[in-house]
Amino acid sequence: MMQHDQHDQHDQHDQHAQQERPDGPAAYLTVAAEGVHETEVNRSRFLCALAPAATEAAAQEFIARVRKQHPGANHNCSAYVIGADASVQKANDDGEPGGTAGVPMLQMLLRREVRYAVAVVTRYFGGVKLGAGGLIRAYGGAVGEALDAIGTVTRRRYRVVTVTVGHERAGRLENELRAAGHQVRDVRYGAEVSIELQLPDADLAGFPGRLADATAGTARLEVGGEAFGTG
Repeated sequence: MMQHDQHDQHDQHDQHAQQERPDGPAAYLTVAAEGVHETEVNRSRFLCALAPAATEAAAQEFIARVRKQHPGANHNCSAYVIGADASVQKANDDGEPGGTAGVPMLQMLLRREVRYAVAVVTRYFGGVKLGAGGLIRAYGGAVGEALDAIGTVTRRRYRVVTVTVGHERAGRLENELRAAGHQVRDVRYGAEVSIELQLPDADLAGFPGRLADATAGTARLEVGGEAFGTG
């Protein structure tokens, strides 16, 4: 049983991923959307809530929200991984025997190479004790099944660039950029028009020449920092 709650959280990933080291990973997987997937093991219900989390604070806020939604649950165990290089890793057993809940949840996120994500598994006890091995399989399996059901997306490293051009060329240029497969992040209108887009590093070298040809040399190009995106 699965529920999806789509949230526009990926812009936060871009902002925080810009702080990643330039020599860090070129891509990472994260949760496609916030959602919940339920499994049952020996009459115990395990509800795994997953969400993208751009920061450790965002992960902790999500955990607190899920706990509030299930005040009568026996346990709300959690794990999260922050950073494209998994620099922040936390797990919490929430009263289950040590190492039988949060740790296997965290290990599943790491095994599946998921980053910038948080998982909370809420357990409603069904009357049958599972034992340490059963708990490890149940909590890790709940996260694995939820990842399969809710899905993941690949976010790749790119360079943020801003093209500034006159109004008379802006509309056509924006259409040409989109037609060429470039991801346009923002368009700002003022005395001139600024088009912000993301470019893979491999496209950066040849882009100024193509831009000059498309605008008869009238456009200005500003190369910004690195970030991660789905484009």
